[in-house]
Amino acid sequence: MNLINSLALFSAMVVLAAIPGPGTFAVMARAAGGGMLHGAVASVGIVLGDYVFIALCLSGLAYVADVMGGAFVVIKYLGAAYLIWLGISLLRARGSRAEITQGAKKSLASSLLLGLTTTLGNPKAILFYLSFFPAFLPLGSITAIDTLIIFAVVTIAVVGVMLMYAWATVHTRKLLQNRKESRVLNLLGGSLLIGSGVWMAARSA
Repeated sequence: MNLINSLALFSAMVVLAAIPGPGTFAVMARAAGGGMLHGAVASVGIVLGDYVFIALCLSGLAYVADVMGGAFVVIKYLGAAYLIWLGISLLRARGSRAEITQGAKKSLASSLLLGLTTTLGNPKAILFYLSFFPAFLPLGSITAIDTLIIFAVVTIAVVGVMLMYAWATVHTRKLLQNRKESRVLNLLGGSLLIGSGVWMAARSA
């Protein structure tokens, strides 16, 4: 895997990660409720889910996604339920930083689990990687070094973008924590999370 392919893969992953979706909303929710650290840990959970699908793809084990279909369905609904719960928590908050933190802040493990289940709740991701990676490298001749480079590129791209979302959320929350606009932010964020959870649960497995 040469430098040009690595840069092309990195650029593509940055663009894909930047597209708003359940993952970005989950990171923003954890950042809003628990601060930058929780947003960062949720970001790690998201990229760990990507690792699972990438490993299956590079190992030629895409059929495992079908074998584990039932498990992925359960994970999908658990992730969707958690997103909806976080959304409801934000909607019920009156806007103060202390109240939001008390209602939504959980352990770092829960933030990691939220990110992980949000990614694993989309079993079609394995099909995405199977169609995506061949554009950058031949899957049949990947070396151990290539694999390490792929994981490094995906980590830097995805976590980097998610951290930017988390930072923006924390920064916005600090600016608005003593203003009426904070309530509007809660309503918007809560609605997005609930909508993401409903969409995640309703889409086909």
